[in-house]
Amino acid sequence: MDAEQIAAGRSRWQQRYDAARKREADFTTLSGTEVAPVYGPPEGSDDPRMERIGWPGEFPFTRGLYATGYRGRTWTIRQFAGFGNAEQTNERYKMILNGGGGGLSVAFDMPTLMGRDSDDPKSLGEVGHCGVAIDSAADMDRLFKDIPLQDVTTSMTISGPAVPAFCMYLVAAERQGADISKLNGTLQTDIFKEYIAQKEWLFPPEPHLRLIGDLMEYCATTIPAYKPLSVSGYHIREAGSTAAQELAYTLADGFGYVELGLSRGLDVDVFAPGLSFFFDSHLDFFEEIAKFRAARRIWARWLRDVYGAKTDKAQWLRFHTQTAGVSLTAQQPYNNVVRTAVEALAAVLGGTNSLHTNALDETLALPTEESAEIALRTQSVLMEEVGVTNVADPLGGSWYVEALTDEIEAEAEQIFARIKEMSPDETMTGGILRGIEDGWFMAEIADAAFEYQQKLEKGEKKIVGVNTLTDTVSGELEILRVSHEVEVEQCRVLAERKSHRDEDLVRRTLSALVEAASGTGNLIEPMLEAVRAEATMGEICHVLREQWGEYREPARF
Repeated sequence: MDAEQIAAGRSRWQQRYDAARKREADFTTLSGTEVAPVYGPPEGSDDPRMERIGWPGEFPFTRGLYATGYRGRTWTIRQFAGFGNAEQTNERYKMILNGGGGGLSVAFDMPTLMGRDSDDPKSLGEVGHCGVAIDSAADMDRLFKDIPLQDVTTSMTISGPAVPAFCMYLVAAERQGADISKLNGTLQTDIFKEYIAQKEWLFPPEPHLRLIGDLMEYCATTIPAYKPLSVSGYHIREAGSTAAQELAYTLADGFGYVELGLSRGLDVDVFAPGLSFFFDSHLDFFEEIAKFRAARRIWARWLRDVYGAKTDKAQWLRFHTQTAGVSLTAQQPYNNVVRTAVEALAAVLGGTNSLHTNALDETLALPTEESAEIALRTQSVLMEEVGVTNVADPLGGSWYVEALTDEIEAEAEQIFARIKEMSPDETMTGGILRGIEDGWFMAEIADAAFEYQQKLEKGEKKIVGVNTLTDTVSGELEILRVSHEVEVEQCRVLAERKSHRDEDLVRRTLSALVEAASGTGNLIEPMLEAVRAEATMGEICHVLREQWGEYREPARF
């Protein structure tokens, strides 16, 4: 790009920056030096890289979605939390919000994630242990007691039974008197990554995709600010993938959901802004920054050039980041505070829109209040003290970061081509489904994980406290333990709730849901009716399992 084009780009950026709202804040260094809101090539110079790098708020969005960067608004501190019963988690949410959190992120227990009630025999010993137990809309009422859902953005990390959980959230908001059309938040709903990495599915792929399509339609027309899909790379990376694999598999899944929306006759410029993403921020500081920058650029180009999106908002890749749980160690756990801070800083320098920081004890148990506060304060220190909110994309133009960004983008494009080669109909969706069926994704991730493990065992890669510098003076941590009484009490409350509801109404609404599932209509409204009648998560998922069958992964050797 020549000097004249660069100057024109800077002028466009300046106009957008001047017109945008900025925070009231001190945008100087610690020593009081004024800093510019963005930096670029010296005036009058050429730079061929600028076509790919661009300016903040301008296609291809390598440098961020907004001309102001974090001067307009900072990332949302969205701490992932959930344990025990709804009341216990409600207390933790209030602590997070009072401590500077800007949004909530719900962690569900394993029975809920698998669409089973707390009193299901298969739930024994798991209730409330890795998240909060939610059996019906009444639990959602308790979960968000005294937290106005109309005023708080709420993310829910759940995929298999995501749509029933969403309906319970809506009913809880209705019972608060909220204007449903004003709700804002994110539902994970990403079933592709379940088949690829996390394994929390209920049905075969086709019914899951139908539910996701129904949800996309409903949100586009009823709750325009709500994001019905958070396409997740986090679990792919935690399963052992490389950064490029995480990026490519996640964006490929996203392209599959774009194809789903288009197949429903939806306008890409209307539904694409409702897609969001969820990435892992791992320990290789510069690689992670490059990954996030490449992600925005790839998504914008594909949405514009392949899927026909015309508006900036439809081309934007908005993403939440969580620091890498898999990087935490049980040995010398206080080292995890440092790891998390570095990973969080990489996410911020990569332009994340919201962030969760893991607690130091999460490799051992759910976080205690003290460790959760340290994780929360880690973000606050980055936001308030370090100066990273002053300049948009401060590493833009770095020879190393730009080279890494280009390299990861090229690797991702090679993976996209391989996925499309597997497709019987030349769609990304067809390639993803074939890759799932053949176990291709799982094998690729397993190979990457095995290669890294070999390097660890040979000492070529180091983990402090694990294969180097293993001597320590630190003792054992006090960890949070979820009492068995939580499960006993949750089952008691559930039994009492069932005894007081209108069983006739429950049966009628579940029958209506089954009838809708056997046809082609949208399932959200009939599911909402069942939820309003206090039908449980397990009951709703059970009748749909009977209608659609249960997915079982083929055995592979």
